[in-house]
Amino acid sequence: MTRSPESSPLGTTQRWVLVLVAVALALGLVMLRGGIQSESPMEQLARRSLDPQTALNNGRPTLIEFYADWCQVCREMAPSMLELEQSSRERLDVVLVNVDNPRWQDLVDRYDVNGIPQLNLFNAEGEPRGRSLGLRSSEELQLLSAALLENQPLPALPGVGSISRLPGPSSANSALAGTSSQPTAGPRSHG
Repeated sequence: MTRSPESSPLGTTQRWVLVLVAVALALGLVMLRGGIQSESPMEQLARRSLDPQTALNNGRPTLIEFYADWCQVCREMAPSMLELEQSSRERLDVVLVNVDNPRWQDLVDRYDVNGIPQLNLFNAEGEPRGRSLGLRSSEELQLLSAALLENQPLPALPGVGSISRLPGPSSANSALAGTSSQPTAGPRSHG
């Protein structure tokens, strides 16, 4: 008996079993990769992030992270930042600002961002409390957020400092009359 090209060595039942196995494998892969919405923690935070001005004016303490998509340290810290955002929702605003987005250049300049990740910390009135440079562990992020939520001094961690009230650039330039000023390093220089 010769088979025609259209005939298959598999029966109908066997074909259905193969289809079901293929569908099960595909669903298993989707679930292993984080579901249909497989955004990275940094992408999830950036998507849900409030506008910085809204966050600074809504009566909650705010943590602004200056980051870049290409920054490996930012990506490493993102799961802890996402955990912080989820655990403190409605009490603390976690805002992400991408230093590579020209939309945020005024904030990068205003907050003197010269390395990333940089966290700027604000009290509930939107006043600067401090700044943190570099990688932060989940425990360190919890300490920083607790200090903001309880309106307490920031923890003494390496790379964390309080914001001092220094004269603005025009006052500083008039005090340095006759001297040339050197441009500061930008965030992409890891200056």
